[in-house]
Amino acid sequence: MEIIYKAWAWYIVGPSIALVMLAMIYLGKSFGMSTNLKTLCAIGGAGKINDFFDFDWRKNIWNLLFAFGAILGGFVATNYLSTPDYQMDLSSDIVSKLESYGLSAIGASLVPSDLFNWESLFTLRGFVLLVIGGFLVGFGTRYANGCTSGHAISGLSNLQLPSLVAVVGFFIGGLVMTHFILPFLLAL
Repeated sequence: MEIIYKAWAWYIVGPSIALVMLAMIYLGKSFGMSTNLKTLCAIGGAGKINDFFDFDWRKNIWNLLFAFGAILGGFVATNYLSTPDYQMDLSSDIVSKLESYGLSAIGASLVPSDLFNWESLFTLRGFVLLVIGGFLVGFGTRYANGCTSGHAISGLSNLQLPSLVAVVGFFIGGLVMTHFILPFLLAL
């Protein structure tokens, strides 16, 4: 029996996220994936070194289970609910633009395998994208006091002004990266 991958419709996913957020608000919980790293550091004893990690991590154990479920769900979806020849439906203009930067197999996976592999890590372009980009994401997450999922989903659901400011900043940063920085880096 062949299982064919089909994305869930927005009118199913959107209200589902809203219901989860309403339940979390009712239970007095907030959500964010970056909180899990903080919790893992606290479990490992980082609170003895830095006060930032000195908190009762047992109250956040549910969030670790949520992250584990997200990882497990991604594994199941990738390995058992998708077809190997799945091709994302992308605009021909986008495909042409990415091919002009030397990328191939556009749409065959969520990330270009030409950029996200071990060999690419040892090139200038790969190092900047993977290592420096990863550092900037981590720094930005800490500086903004949360990640995109925490601010955009949980923070906005709780009507928090700092989350609105963070989300606006995320979008501006994403637009600048997409239209100015990424084309420069892909041309390296």
